[in-house]
Amino acid sequence: MNVIDFERLKADVHRTVISKMDLGKLSTAQNGRAKQAVAQLVQDVIALEKMPLNLAEKEKIQCDLLDEIFGLGPLEQLLSDPTISDILVNAKDKVYVEKGGKLQRVDVRFRDDAHLMQVIDRIVSKVGRRVDESSPMVDARLPDGSRVNAIIPPLALDGPALSIRRFGSSPLTAERLLQYQAISREMLEILTAAVRARISILISGGTGAGKTTFLNMLSGYIPSTERLVSIEDAAELQLQQENVVRLETRPPNVEGAGAVRQRQLLINSLRMRPDRIIIGEVRGDEAFDMLQAMNTGHEGSMTTIHANTCRDALSRLESMVAMTNLNLPDRAVRQQIASAITLVIQLSRMSDGTRKVVNIAEITGMDEDVLGMQDIFTFVRKGIGPNGKVIGSFQPNRIRPRFLERLKVAGIHLPSEIFERVTEVC
Repeated sequence: MNVIDFERLKADVHRTVISKMDLGKLSTAQNGRAKQAVAQLVQDVIALEKMPLNLAEKEKIQCDLLDEIFGLGPLEQLLSDPTISDILVNAKDKVYVEKGGKLQRVDVRFRDDAHLMQVIDRIVSKVGRRVDESSPMVDARLPDGSRVNAIIPPLALDGPALSIRRFGSSPLTAERLLQYQAISREMLEILTAAVRARISILISGGTGAGKTTFLNMLSGYIPSTERLVSIEDAAELQLQQENVVRLETRPPNVEGAGAVRQRQLLINSLRMRPDRIIIGEVRGDEAFDMLQAMNTGHEGSMTTIHANTCRDALSRLESMVAMTNLNLPDRAVRQQIASAITLVIQLSRMSDGTRKVVNIAEITGMDEDVLGMQDIFTFVRKGIGPNGKVIGSFQPNRIRPRFLERLKVAGIHLPSEIFERVTEVC
């Protein structure tokens, strides 16, 4: 049976099952019993209609309809695959996933645009959001924490589009990052020491470079005696500490009022007695308040930013501060940045799909009107191996960072050879 005939037959079974279901009893039944009842009803409908289906096709229709009624339809089979990190629905019949860092098209399709809209509505309604012509863009999240973005016509020209950024059930550990050769052991030792010594860190990278994953990992080295406040647009962080308050922004309501932005949450968090503030991503005028917080007793705070290099990250930070319309001189803004942030970490997604820390740089202060910066470690690419993997090495610049004195004050002593060893990646 071809795909079109099979989908048409499945739609017929679906309509018949819905018409025969007792929704009142189904709503009061436990989830397991409800699924059994619906599965039996599907089998009865197929047998009654004498549909020309083999055993495999009958099982597929049953599974698909259970996903349709109790889950997210065609997306359920993708969400059950732990190796998939992104699900990208470009149109009803064009679905892509990211596996192992590479995009690939999958044989998953929706019946029509209305079917895709039904799934989108089911996702956003669970978190109190809405999407329609008056509000055609929405950010939401699934129960497992996966981030969802949907955009519909008239903004999306080819029908509704859906993007799901998935997060593992457990945060990626430092040992696994070492195993994946995303970072060298020497670099990790320096960064964990910096976190323990309350050195403020800015994590930079492009989309999908692993900034949030890396921030999660670093936050695990914050002492459990400290109180953390996390601020995010869409809750993605999985902080492991017990003393954590998680805050999330709120979009405007139907009347266009009631929005709560990151800057408001950041200002409010200063009254919550945090030791450190963790911002999921700085992207607007909250950058100024973040710098102020780091300069007034909240050392060791961390955030991420979209940028292609460490130097670009600082330029973007300056631009964000300018969005506050305070008309601060450029030199004053750079002095704030130099005082607030010590380390900038650059992450990148390689051509083979792997993510790596490609640069760790220290802000050394002001050199006249320019922010001084020196590289501590750099990933040097050397080519592509026969297995398609990127070949290179994590190389120290053999410069002793200025923050070593702060580490000593905190009782942390790093061996000098840590700034000499080269780690090969193959």
